[in-house]
Amino acid sequence: MFLGTYTPKLDEKGRLILPAKFRDAFAEGLVVTRTQDRALAIYTQQAFEALMGPVALAPTTVKQVRDYQRMLAAGASFEVPDKQGRITIPPILRKYAGLDRDVVVIGAGTRAEIWDAKAWADYSEASEAGFSDLDEEFMTPP
Repeated sequence: MFLGTYTPKLDEKGRLILPAKFRDAFAEGLVVTRTQDRALAIYTQQAFEALMGPVALAPTTVKQVRDYQRMLAAGASFEVPDKQGRITIPPILRKYAGLDRDVVVIGAGTRAEIWDAKAWADYSEASEAGFSDLDEEFMTPP
């Protein structure tokens, strides 16, 4: 499970040092892909394959299914961390998420996410009230 908030920097080559607490889970490789929120998701290879399973089985005769399959798979990149725990974020994904130097890596349960630092601050601020409301809805015992 991926938890916490970290603030590494992207270097001039577009490399990111993974948070130390995430490195063991991603040591054998990972998949970086887009999210619907203009951020990037990092999955273990197994988690990404599990995510793609139902997507791959969906009917390609439906335009929305084809669109989703394309956006998810075409934006995905398999990466293996180097000995320092760094991964390279491909330029197309950096552009998609608006990543420059200051980024935030968050744990999001089954995945990690990479956000532009300002975008994460804006998202967090805007989502705080809704988080409180959802907490009551989803976490209240029956």
